[in-house]
Amino acid sequence: MELIQQVPQLSAYLAADDAIDHRHPLVLKVAAGLRSDSGDAYAYAKAAFDFVRDAIAHSGDAGDPRVTWRASDVLGQRTGVCYAKAHALTALLRAEGIPAALCYQRLGGVVHGLAAVRLKGRERWARQDPRGNKAGVDAQFSLDEERLAFSVRPESSEVDYPVAYAAPHPVVLHTLRTAPDRQSLWPHLPTEL
Repeated sequence: MELIQQVPQLSAYLAADDAIDHRHPLVLKVAAGLRSDSGDAYAYAKAAFDFVRDAIAHSGDAGDPRVTWRASDVLGQRTGVCYAKAHALTALLRAEGIPAALCYQRLGGVVHGLAAVRLKGRERWARQDPRGNKAGVDAQFSLDEERLAFSVRPESSEVDYPVAYAAPHPVVLHTLRTAPDRQSLWPHLPTEL
């Protein structure tokens, strides 16, 4: 899927905000631990993806009641739903100077969060899904072909939103920030952007 860049300057995809707090000491510490001596951006991006996918539990899969939304909290508490995990991956990428965006799909009537990476020398964004693998879900890091957790089914009115957001969508961020726990979050997940 070809993503449309939402903000004209690539520098917007390196910025920090409340949710993508990539200058936070914990984010920087995790990034340093993932960095290889070679300085290879691809190797780092893949390591960051694998870390968020595998070491941060999807709170729905794990039955964790906590709702995280800030990247540093996701890394510190090691839990989050798809949006929060995308925030963590985006922050880890930006911490190393790699442009990263947030993307969304509408699947089964609710919005699903993704991240996208744009490595130097590449002209397009590559969407990544760090939600976490489980039976029937096998998301992998890939720059050439999408290996997401879920594919949209147009016949079911599912949608790939073609926008590369520099910051979390306001609807998503509001939903995460106002949910006291995951049980309260579930019935209020965004159904549209």
